[in-house]
Amino acid sequence: MNGLERITSRIEADARREIDGVLDEGRAEAERVVGAWRARIDAEISASAERNEKAAAEREERLKSAAELEARKTVLAAKQELVDAAYGRALEKLCAVSGEEKTALLAGLLLRASSTGAEEALFSAADRADGAKAVARANAEGGKALTLSEESAPIRGGFILRDKNVEVNCAFETLLRLQRTETAGAVAKILFP
Repeated sequence: MNGLERITSRIEADARREIDGVLDEGRAEAERVVGAWRARIDAEISASAERNEKAAAEREERLKSAAELEARKTVLAAKQELVDAAYGRALEKLCAVSGEEKTALLAGLLLRASSTGAEEALFSAADRADGAKAVARANAEGGKALTLSEESAPIRGGFILRDKNVEVNCAFETLLRLQRTETAGAVAKILFP
């Protein structure tokens, strides 16, 4: 090998070593950058998984709470229906009272509801005969001058007591509705101990 070839060969070897060194540094830098990005990506994936798990747990809790609330609403609606049915049954039983028991019941209500003693009592068409007996009994027992109206009231039972422009509604439906506000809690306790 002559001198020129040796110089060229040495320059090539030096250049190759320098290129290999630059390439090794570049590969090392690339691996460092890739490693840093991998660590960053892994951390982001982990954080994202944690966020997703937390969001899923929160959503599950919200859905569970909503389902529990809906279940409570359903139970409450069912209980309300049973309470309604109990009051409906009470009205049926009250309207079904007959004979002397009904006369006594209506006469007692007339005496308590009458303020002037000269009111006119309106009964349902079905209760006119019992109403006449109740008015006579209330007048006899309480010294009243109540009268039986020629008109009938559109009620299921009980009566409406009228004195000029004032009416006292003693219809069984009304009396039960008024009592319901005071007794619904006790009825619910009896039905759902």
